[in-house]
Amino acid sequence: MIKSIPLTKLVQSPRNVRRHGDPAADSELKASIAAHGLLQNLIVRPAARGKFEVEAGERRRCALLALAEEKVLPKGYEVTCLVLEDDAEIAVETSLAENFHRLAMNPADEAQAFAALIDAGASTEDVARRFGLTVRFVEGRLRLATLAPVVFDALASGEITLDLAKAFGATSDQEIQARVYDQASSGYYAPSADSIRRMVLSGTVRGSDARARLVGREVYIAAGGRIERELFDDDDSESWVDVALLETLAAEEMEKRAKALAAEQGLAWVKPTLDAYASHDLVEGLIRLPAEPAPLTDAELARLDELDASYDEHAAILEDEDSAEEAIAAAEATIEAIERECQDIRAKPPELAPELKADAGMILVLSRDGTPVLQPVFYGERDIEVVGDENVVEVVASVGSDGKRRAALSKRLVDELAMQRRDVLALHVASDPGLSLDIMVFTLADADTHDWRSRVATTLRGGVPAGPIVGFEAKDAPASASLADLRSGLDESWRSGEDASSRFKMFRALTDESRAAWLGFVVARTLEASLNMAGERQITFQDHLGSTIGIDMAQWWRPTAANYFDRVSKQVILDALTDIGGLELSSRFASVKKGDLAMSAERVFAGTYITEVEVRERALAWVPEVMRFAEQPEIPADNEAQSPDADFVANDDNQPPSELAA
Repeated sequence: MIKSIPLTKLVQSPRNVRRHGDPAADSELKASIAAHGLLQNLIVRPAARGKFEVEAGERRRCALLALAEEKVLPKGYEVTCLVLEDDAEIAVETSLAENFHRLAMNPADEAQAFAALIDAGASTEDVARRFGLTVRFVEGRLRLATLAPVVFDALASGEITLDLAKAFGATSDQEIQARVYDQASSGYYAPSADSIRRMVLSGTVRGSDARARLVGREVYIAAGGRIERELFDDDDSESWVDVALLETLAAEEMEKRAKALAAEQGLAWVKPTLDAYASHDLVEGLIRLPAEPAPLTDAELARLDELDASYDEHAAILEDEDSAEEAIAAAEATIEAIERECQDIRAKPPELAPELKADAGMILVLSRDGTPVLQPVFYGERDIEVVGDENVVEVVASVGSDGKRRAALSKRLVDELAMQRRDVLALHVASDPGLSLDIMVFTLADADTHDWRSRVATTLRGGVPAGPIVGFEAKDAPASASLADLRSGLDESWRSGEDASSRFKMFRALTDESRAAWLGFVVARTLEASLNMAGERQITFQDHLGSTIGIDMAQWWRPTAANYFDRVSKQVILDALTDIGGLELSSRFASVKKGDLAMSAERVFAGTYITEVEVRERALAWVPEVMRFAEQPEIPADNEAQSPDADFVANDDNQPPSELAA
């Protein structure tokens, strides 16, 4: 029987099978009811005192109550309901059927529906507000409506996934979308979203492309591939037209190489990828296994001793102020070669314990020169127990003191369910910036206490870089001392938790100030070592950061005999003296021996040497060019406009190191 019942007389039924909700979906439902009214009747059964228990439609009842509290609806709002007989078993079955047999809308249907609303005059903001969605979500669905018909139909029929459809939408050219879809559909290799995105964004591929170099010109042409050449093209610049075919051939070749390497290395598996790196999707669900470089052999240790002795001999030539320019140049070249050979000897590939190797795997990436390369990282799959068929996984779930419950699920289903559960959690984390920040900071900080044998919750990593010199600490430097003080002042009370869950709960209980201090520290400790100089030690982004902040290196680092002057040639010291006092100053020290000159220079640049006031000020502001953060803001031609950070930089330059650290 259909009946209108006041909202205040509707109560939750204890038999309703739905026990868990989704805040985002509930918000969408409330917005929909506010915009369109209740489009589906509630199913109720009579209860005591004139009340009616809602057997199906509890989410709608809660949405109506929320709207009533917000005074969008009157408290006595009449709700149309289907009243069932007073039968508890029928009520539970009805609730289960109503919740179980729901089917989410196909993204293609959503795209067409949103497009129809836009065509009728609604804006994306109107649509988002009326359905409780984000503007970004609506815009994403509207982009699907502009896909090439063949691609859109494939999405609507379920032939391609939403991720693949979005990859086709990386270009707005429907002709390219249709051509790539046709090529991808006709091949044996099922392309990934990344492959589709590459194909639609590049109509052709250069002969120098990594995939082209892997497959080879002859194999590609023999498979029916087409190549177009302009008058001055060579093998590297020519255009390979059939990108989908090339992707298929490259994937097949990488798969073949991966199987061969797995057998050769004694590994359980090797996963290939056409990317030059192991993507998150590729290693998701895997744990990184511990592996150490193989120990050095006696011959390698002996060779390192020889190289160390040779290094000292050539370093003495650089230190000798009487050395000829030719000898200095030769010594510098030899030292560079010695450092390179030492690095090659020590850079041994990691080795895995024999008992782990049979179940371990590695990732085969495609380098930019077209060479398949095994990444030097071993991975293991989650601990699973195989039951009968190798594709069936026995999932063990604890049920308290009564023992264990076992359910046989296919490995594919386990993986699919895990990914769907991950997405539900990810949506809620993404909707809570405060929680997201706490998770990031805690994960980076807790890396110190993490047990490698347990699977990590995220792919966030932020360990301390190894640095070019192992074990070096500039303990007498103001910045190093201040950083150590900052580290010792962090609140580590949360580390007493027995596991990650308890530690995270305790971490979130810290004050905002304490958590903010951890944020600064964990980000700061990830910085690599760099200098303002050409070569492998240069990191231009760090120069940008330093200049943007306005760091005055002279306040944080002073050259001394121990940390600088004893380590450079006499001419370098004299050049530094010339920088601050001209030839008049440097000529005073021209005849001084190198050791005495280093000590004198330390006094000059510390401001304790008796000299002119202007020279002393320049000395206290001087640091070697390699130590400066060199990037400078562009100065307009009229020299009138200032950088937006000018005041900020000036203020920071006038602050002493202790205030900056605070």
